Amino acid sequence: MNFKEMPYARPDGEQIKRNIKALTEKLKNAENYDEARQVFIEYDTEYKRVDTPITLAYIRHSIDTRDEFYDAEKDFWDEFLPECEEFEQEWNEALIASPFRRDFEKEFGELLFMKTEMAKKTFSPELIEELQRENALVSEYDELLASARIPFEGGEYTLSQMAPFKEDLNDERRLSAWKVQGQWFKDNRARLDGIYDELTKLRDEMGKLLGYGGYTRLGYYRMERNCYTEKDVEAFRAAVVKYVVPIAERIKRDQAKRIGKPYPLSYADDLLFYRSGNPRPAGSADDILNEAKKFYDELSPETSEYFRTMLDEELMDVLSTEGKEGGGYQSDLPLYERPFIFANFNGTQGDIEVVTHEAGHAFAYWMNRKRVPYTYVAPSAEGCEVHSMSMEFFGWKNAEGFFGMDANKFKYSHISGALTFIPYGTMVDHFQHIVYEHPEMTPEERHAAWKKLCAVYMPWIRLDGDIPFFSEGEAWQRQSHIYEMPFYYIDYCLAQTVALEFWAMIQKDEKAAWERYMAYTVQGGSRTFTELLTHAGLDTPFDEACLKTVCEAAKKWLDEFDMTGIE
Repeated sequence: MNFKEMPYARPDGEQIKRNIKALTEKLKNAENYDEARQVFIEYDTEYKRVDTPITLAYIRHSIDTRDEFYDAEKDFWDEFLPECEEFEQEWNEALIASPFRRDFEKEFGELLFMKTEMAKKTFSPELIEELQRENALVSEYDELLASARIPFEGGEYTLSQMAPFKEDLNDERRLSAWKVQGQWFKDNRARLDGIYDELTKLRDEMGKLLGYGGYTRLGYYRMERNCYTEKDVEAFRAAVVKYVVPIAERIKRDQAKRIGKPYPLSYADDLLFYRSGNPRPAGSADDILNEAKKFYDELSPETSEYFRTMLDEELMDVLSTEGKEGGGYQSDLPLYERPFIFANFNGTQGDIEVVTHEAGHAFAYWMNRKRVPYTYVAPSAEGCEVHSMSMEFFGWKNAEGFFGMDANKFKYSHISGALTFIPYGTMVDHFQHIVYEHPEMTPEERHAAWKKLCAVYMPWIRLDGDIPFFSEGEAWQRQSHIYEMPFYYIDYCLAQTVALEFWAMIQKDEKAAWERYMAYTVQGGSRTFTELLTHAGLDTPFDEACLKTVCEAAKKWLDEFDMTGIE
């Protein structure tokens, strides 16, 4: 079925609650494991039946935030889902207390109960109003960014549509683009500060209501941190400073020389990787999708079937249009057993990364779409990001098709970008720990904290106030994850480290690397993050030697890469 043909009808919210309650009672009254298992399967089906229209509503709202119908539907779900969670927690409690727990564990594994018990730690009926308010604030932030219209050279552009101008070869034009976009954020600073200030205090109060003394522990539970702790993340951050920041700084010094700009770089020069221009896709949006089809056809029979289905059933919306939410994501529609990709093509290298990164997420879902229970379809967030970030590197197989004459430019900037991203992403995580440890901070103090962290993690950036917003310690406010999903961002850094493991394997034996990737992917979410890695023969990023080894491999590759003809 084509995505546009998928029907949407708002389910009866009260009936959903009654259904969950009835299933909970049936589970409690089950006389043997066969009966209990049947109820468990019924609950899993009910979950998918409800989750599908929710996802449809959110996707269609993302595609056009001006659509009044789906705007109202999103508001409904933002209000309803916290109310429904009370009934879901009653189900969780009944499952945990089931006399057939060992039978469930034998068939589905202990992770089922680990996830269920962790979910219990994130909710209390006392939080319903706070959760509803949190959803409303996040929506307010998303809609504010989606509403942005940046005046530039006689036209008006969305934030996504401004991206090509911010990489323009003309120094004055590029600087002007950064300044006008920065001014939009600056003009909306009071609203951005206000939303985040309320979110921070709200989440802090939620953590206190649950007995955690603040939000951090609650945030870790919400992100399903089930195999590592805050101390492990802290140690990873220290390893990033030790091993990755020096090589990233070297990459940026070389970049400054290449484009003829002083070091440290200004924001307006940071994204210009080559004086001759950054790598650009070799064709239109349709050309990119056709090249992606070729790539996935050649990669494996599984990827070929998957991506052809995505094209045939129009399960992607990739053009940047008026009223469209920014960014990109992959979501799934469980009743149809189909993934969906949302993106904003803008003529930059990022367009290719959509058809590898987001498509990597979608492929992982495709391979696990029939899993029972539904919660085993995907792992926790850092595990999911391994699928996507690693697929980006497998995309080198078709670099010439995607980028034409810019293929080598792309490879060099891609590996360089991966290494410079890890410090940035780690800084986002460090910033959030500071924020939630000190929820009383004023907006000015948060901006100052970000500016201080920049000196540690991104010493190649000059913060001199030349560009409004960006160079004044406020650039974190454009990072939607900070508002929407606290503590998510370190997942990208952990996954990027693993993806670099795959990249190093690809350089030696692409076939063996793909077999290892599939061994990782087909596990779905049936194991914890570190267990998924172990079972696929991969190193964990929490082992300092892992980060050290991938940095050494990347440095060697960069040293030996032939830059002839690339300026």
